[in-house]
Amino acid sequence: MVGKDNLKTEDLNLCFEKLMMLGGSGFGKGGVKMEGGVINEWKDIPMELLLQILSLVDDQTVFVAIGVCRGWRDAIFLGLTHLSLIWCSKNMNNLVLSLVPKFTKLQSLTLRQEQKPQLEDNAVETIANCCHDLQILDLSKSFKLRDRSLYALAHGCPNLTKLNISGCSAFSDDALAYLVRFCRKLKSLNLCGCVRAPTDSALQAIGLYCSQLQTLNLGWCENVSDVGVMSLAYGCPDLRCVDLCGCVLITDDSVIALANRCHHLISLGLYYCQNITDRAMYSLAHSRVNNKTTMWEPVKGMNEEEGLRTLNISQCTALTPPAVQAVCDSFPSLHTCSGRHSLIMSGCLNLMSVHCACAVQAHRTATTFLHPAH
Repeated sequence: MVGKDNLKTEDLNLCFEKLMMLGGSGFGKGGVKMEGGVINEWKDIPMELLLQILSLVDDQTVFVAIGVCRGWRDAIFLGLTHLSLIWCSKNMNNLVLSLVPKFTKLQSLTLRQEQKPQLEDNAVETIANCCHDLQILDLSKSFKLRDRSLYALAHGCPNLTKLNISGCSAFSDDALAYLVRFCRKLKSLNLCGCVRAPTDSALQAIGLYCSQLQTLNLGWCENVSDVGVMSLAYGCPDLRCVDLCGCVLITDDSVIALANRCHHLISLGLYYCQNITDRAMYSLAHSRVNNKTTMWEPVKGMNEEEGLRTLNISQCTALTPPAVQAVCDSFPSLHTCSGRHSLIMSGCLNLMSVHCACAVQAHRTATTFLHPAH
């Protein structure tokens, strides 16, 4: 029996009966009529329908379904493409070692550990040896993992497009640089809190090999400097979401490089980057014009959804209101108004006067209502 809630076969039976009824056919004494026969019991469900039903339930129930009968077990092992073991609070490592090799078509695997770390290098090596079609992998908070895991993934999972190794603080920059040499299809990479791995040399490797990268989280990677970020900007021009929160070494040069080279940038996190000055803000504001307009296309005629939609400059205490207001005016999707905060300025009391267009309009409307013209 797998699962923390001790689900029983009877519970599964009732669950599937309800799902069949929700499907509109009913699940009564006469069974469910389908092309090619009649389903009298849930063990008669065709593989395609079974997988569709399992997509509606939680992953813990999927593991219960594996034990129902041989037909279900084989169908799930052969057909399941997405799997999550977040619910497994004990023995995740053993579960991966014993069952993951049987899922031959896995494309997405989530092994995030919400409580104590369980996953070890041998489990990741098993994944790399058996899941060559894997595209999405979440190993966040796997504090026990060492460089062996990244070397294994480099050789076994070259089709990775999304990798989350946030909080994996034992990885080195050499192992990360080695990984990206082989996983060149990466579009999303979360390195938040990795501490050791994201150095300038590792970021240079990412810029060299991962030109398709769109999302990168470098939060609290304190070894990152302008050299690494500029390499990313030049090597990954399709970057859209970049989180540099807590990267205390970066300066305006990093932001300027991103503004000038990454024309699709929609989200930028600069929380606690206290070396950032007005020069970086004006560069972002000017990039709106330089990257998107010509002499025949005025700025005011541009699509509001283009350009920055989220900017976090909290604790960037060197910034002044005119520079930040210039950014806000350049990107209509940046909001300071209640309920739509996407320009985040916590801890910057000197920026209280910065407002988005709709906040100003709301203030004017309220003022007109309170003080109507005579």
